[in-house]
Amino acid sequence: MLRDITLGQYYPVDSPIHRLDPRTKIVLTIVYIVAVFFGKGLLGYLPTLLFLLLIIKLSGVPFTMMLKSLRPLRILLIFTFVLNLFFISSGEVLFRWRFIQITKDGLSHALRFSLRLIFLVLGTSLMTLTTPPVALTDGLESLCSPLKKIGFPAHEMAMMMTIALRFIPTLIEEADKIMKAQSARGADFSSGSVTSRARAMIPLLVPLFISAFRRAGDLAFAMEARCYRGGEGRTRLHILKFRKGDAVAFVITGLLIPVTIFAGRLL
Repeated sequence: MLRDITLGQYYPVDSPIHRLDPRTKIVLTIVYIVAVFFGKGLLGYLPTLLFLLLIIKLSGVPFTMMLKSLRPLRILLIFTFVLNLFFISSGEVLFRWRFIQITKDGLSHALRFSLRLIFLVLGTSLMTLTTPPVALTDGLESLCSPLKKIGFPAHEMAMMMTIALRFIPTLIEEADKIMKAQSARGADFSSGSVTSRARAMIPLLVPLFISAFRRAGDLAFAMEARCYRGGEGRTRLHILKFRKGDAVAFVITGLLIPVTIFAGRLL
């Protein structure tokens, strides 16, 4: 399960999506999220689905890797679907057995909210899979730089977010090593009830937290040894520049919201 978490991982390949400016990908991800919430009815999610499939195809990221990002959320997806399916009683009754009933509105809400969660996870995962952490830092800082006039620490905020994303795969790998070491000593993480498996995961937390604090201390010492003093006066190896591909991406993604609204009204 730990290996299925793709948040913070980068998939290196040469594709039109990888070559986009990181600021473009951040802004367009926000537009995509807004479009997902504008979708009404199952037909309203069709433009979002087609757009997502197109971007995944252009990115060169294997579709199986994209589906891996959904595996850690399968319990949440099932819970969301069941909660909306059985606890919304309005609309035409499709199925009834004793105290259990499924209505048309309940089925519609269950499908829509589950699809919304799936689209959000896949869209945000695609941004981190196609953007290196350093480029993501530069993009966030550039977008937040106008807020520096009111005292907002744009560079520090971007650095903290990127370091957090960067260390997610590292901590996952560390947790996997600790789990294998404890399994070799007789620990059981795969059998028993959900409660017993959750209790078995508790011994992982102490060594994992110790490792995280040790890595954080090493990173702080390394940054101080290189005379890191924040964003003031710093230069960059790669200067961010908007290109023709970014303009095309803005135009295509900008059409997503009105098309989604129009498709939702057709239902």
